[in-house]
Amino acid sequence: MNAIINSIGIYHPKQKVYNSFFEKRLETSDKWIKERTGIESRFFAATDEYTSDMCIKAALNLSSVYNKDLSDVDFIIVATTTPDQIVPSVASQVQTRLKIPHAGAIDISSACAGFCNGLILAKGLIAAGTHKKILVFGADTLSKVTDFTDRNTCILFGDAAGVVIVEQSEENCLLETITETNGEFGKDLYLTNQKNLINDEEVVYKWAIQTLSYGLKSLARKNCIALDEVSFFLPHSANYRLLEAVFHELKIPMDKCLDSVREYGNTSAASIPLAWYNGIMSGKIQKNDILLLMGFGGGFTYGGIGIKNQIENKYV
Repeated sequence: MNAIINSIGIYHPKQKVYNSFFEKRLETSDKWIKERTGIESRFFAATDEYTSDMCIKAALNLSSVYNKDLSDVDFIIVATTTPDQIVPSVASQVQTRLKIPHAGAIDISSACAGFCNGLILAKGLIAAGTHKKILVFGADTLSKVTDFTDRNTCILFGDAAGVVIVEQSEENCLLETITETNGEFGKDLYLTNQKNLINDEEVVYKWAIQTLSYGLKSLARKNCIALDEVSFFLPHSANYRLLEAVFHELKIPMDKCLDSVREYGNTSAASIPLAWYNGIMSGKIQKNDILLLMGFGGGFTYGGIGIKNQIENKYV
């Protein structure tokens, strides 16, 4: 069975946080943050707003804009590192709150690679013929697990959710994939019992540059396409300076790299659907464009997938 994605939805909290927020609390500046990360703003969830709440609002956005009936969804995948609690899963809360009567539901935890891994799992379920219509979310409330005394990391993170529907199709629009894990680096980026996120920035940054560069080349090769033939790249938006370094090394112009980090911060599993949505709504991404999505993060793990874009801008 082939698979297609022709709808997308996102949500971000109301509270927009500019770099001046950190200037008042830490020894830092707007200039320092922008020079180091490219980040200008991010969004923080309200005290009583959690990952499941953001998923619901992203799904309702998708349903409204693309006129999608969610009642016949038969599986729900939520990629998140920040579930509301360990049990029940965020996916099961999405199922009941959206009143989807007959759907399996799982959370997957692979940090910033989560959304791509969710798409890969959904592609496999469709190909096996066991499911027909799958919601795949990438959502995180990182502000709830951020150490706001650490100026090197607290400036990075934001909260958001994104979702797509993966459906059976005659045409194959979810293309070749790659996955890999280097678990020996797990000690350098971890979250224990929903306390503060621990991040060895130097180790993570070096691995991310090497992995994204290698991964994009590998993903293009597996999809039998040259890098300069790709319409747009949608890597995890960890740090804009990191993306600039990788795309400079690959000799790919930055206008082919779609990010969300400058406006939303590093939103982990949500960063790729945010960039995808904004690319469509801005008119950059067109129907049938070839996209390479690449997530990488805690584990350390990464996953990538080629997409023949079928999502259209419904606001035009």
